[in-house]
Amino acid sequence: MINKIPEDLSETAAESVAKTIHPQSLQEASDSYKFAFADQEFLSRSEIRGIRFQLELQKADLILRENHIDHTIVVFGSARFVCKETAENMLANASDELSRNQAEHALKNSAYYESARQFGHTVATHNLMQSSPKKRLHICTGGGPGIMEAANRGASEAGDFSIGLNISLPREQAPNRYITPALCFRFHYFALRKMHFLLRARAIVVYPGGFGSFDEIFEVLTLIQTKKIVALPVILVGREHWQKIIRFDLLLDEGLIDQADLDAIAFVETAQEAWAVIQRWYEFTD
Repeated sequence: MINKIPEDLSETAAESVAKTIHPQSLQEASDSYKFAFADQEFLSRSEIRGIRFQLELQKADLILRENHIDHTIVVFGSARFVCKETAENMLANASDELSRNQAEHALKNSAYYESARQFGHTVATHNLMQSSPKKRLHICTGGGPGIMEAANRGASEAGDFSIGLNISLPREQAPNRYITPALCFRFHYFALRKMHFLLRARAIVVYPGGFGSFDEIFEVLTLIQTKKIVALPVILVGREHWQKIIRFDLLLDEGLIDQADLDAIAFVETAQEAWAVIQRWYEFTD
């Protein structure tokens, strides 16, 4: 009988760790005897920060590659917006003027939630018509509530994968339930999370939001301006809102930026208009 030649003669890391679960001596039970990769306290030391950077980069990258996720459309926006149904319930249950005002404001902003939901559905519908994974543009968000949830939800409702890059915060941010579980990632470092947003991005779609949305917008625009990344469409949903909040025209008038720096920015009002910008940019039609 001829034995089959094994593909890998080495013991796996998991097998090695399993052998140390029941230490046989004081020496084997000491922290210093733990495998470095299995020693959580050691991995958490400040001196190991560079290795943690590498792990946060490689884990998501490997999993996305294995799932053939090559291109994404990243959707940013407020985590505070709710869907229309929730806002209507808030208004129906408002018991005083303050809660009524809050509910009316939530109902107004729910239009952005529903728009992002529709956008996610539109992108997913495009994907389902593509025979090759190379032609698909998967929705990617920060993985939280609000606009992020809406975009993931739209993609999920259409039957497509979507990605969530969640971040560990002092007030814990749980991933929304519409992210594809196998493509839901948790980051400690904002820098590595933002890098993953852009590694596969083919467009950025931004709904009204707070500091986080501003941070993400200006990082992308800076990278495009300095040619650190290839230009891609940066789509701002809600022209009046964005032109009131950010005076791009004033920056241009003061000579602080050039017209070419604004060429990647498109202002739109609807999910359909946002998708049309992407179609024109890449010259494809459904």
